Amino acid sequence: MGHLKGKTVIITGGGRAVLQDGSCGSIGYGIATAFAKEGANLVLTGRNLTKLMEAKEELERLYRVEVLVVQADIRAGADNEATALKVVDEAVKKFGDIHVLINNAQASASGVTLAEHTTEQFDLAMYSGLYATFYYMKACYPYLAKTKGSVINFASGAGLFGNFGQSAYAAAKEGIRGLTRVAATEWGKDGINVNVVCPLAWTAQLEGWSKANPEAFKANVKMPPMGHFGDAEKEIGRACVALASPDLKYMSGETLTLEGGMGLRP
Repeated sequence: MGHLKGKTVIITGGGRAVLQDGSCGSIGYGIATAFAKEGANLVLTGRNLTKLMEAKEELERLYRVEVLVVQADIRAGADNEATALKVVDEAVKKFGDIHVLINNAQASASGVTLAEHTTEQFDLAMYSGLYATFYYMKACYPYLAKTKGSVINFASGAGLFGNFGQSAYAAAKEGIRGLTRVAATEWGKDGINVNVVCPLAWTAQLEGWSKANPEAFKANVKMPPMGHFGDAEKEIGRACVALASPDLKYMSGETLTLEGGMGLRP
């Protein structure tokens, strides 16, 4: 505990969400909690300022860490490069450096077939996921090269397995996976470790979707062999802590699939 004290971590999509049992209910918040327990400085971004401020209040109160909230939205028609640069500039102004970038944010219109998908729905997935990852990586690069830092991007089994009704989401996530591999190749000389995680976590959104659309849930979401979905903090978040730690044991450029109880595997 506390071995990342003084390190600064940017987490996109880091707003607070909880499950019905009160535990971490989103991957971003689970990651933020795991890093807070290690004493890291946190920079949380996202579209929903209320959820971001709720995360800030709880993380600072429980773990005595500093949390900077910067509302940001990468979207079609906006000056997205300026948005990412603003987040990074505020992070550096507050904490002095950046050690870890975690691109977790993603929005999409799940359940819409490819033939019915609109351009606006496709743009939603591409901008919030793929373009956001691209712009934040570019903005953070000079600081990560200086600190020999880490990038952790998030892809999905939706792209790996071709989930029904997730065409735009899968396309964005596969784009992120390809971008990650190229960055690992290009940035290795700078000492920047770049990896991608494909998680299957039980989240508040998935919990709600399973109740509202039980048939679609049954068709798309398969229980992992260990009999439970990944825990947003204890498995997904802790995996990110491991990837960002000085004693890193995973090679840059790996695709890591995290399923309930299964740990990390290439």
